[in-house]
Amino acid sequence: MTIWQTLEDADQSDSFPLEEILSAIPWNQDGLIAAIAQEHDTKEMLMLAWMNKDALIETLTTRQVCYWSRSRQSLWRKGETSGHVQHLIDARFDCDGDALLLLVNQKGAACHTGRPNCFYNAIRGEQIVVTSSKPNNA
Repeated sequence: MTIWQTLEDADQSDSFPLEEILSAIPWNQDGLIAAIAQEHDTKEMLMLAWMNKDALIETLTTRQVCYWSRSRQSLWRKGETSGHVQHLIDARFDCDGDALLLLVNQKGAACHTGRPNCFYNAIRGEQIVVTSSKPNNA
């Protein structure tokens, strides 16, 4: 039985060693896991990015969210240049351990476009409708 199967059968408030979970993550072929950032209080979905083990450990240790930049092939500390940081409130794995939900306190815009979140292209019938304006200074 895998740790993920054990977790599926676990009762509320059961706990397991973090190192056991980290070693059992089914990282993709690039050593990454999908990480979804959600505003902790409003539940607004902010963005999807990727984490490797180093980014995940740094995030859990510092409580400042760190991702893996696939384009730069390096750690990406959210807000490092923009000041739009994400402070980690809680981190949760999905049931089979292949995705991570980060409940965060977002300071400033989450999207590189300057919009509050990255999910501003809404499908409306046969159209894509942009649901938020890009700031003039972004």
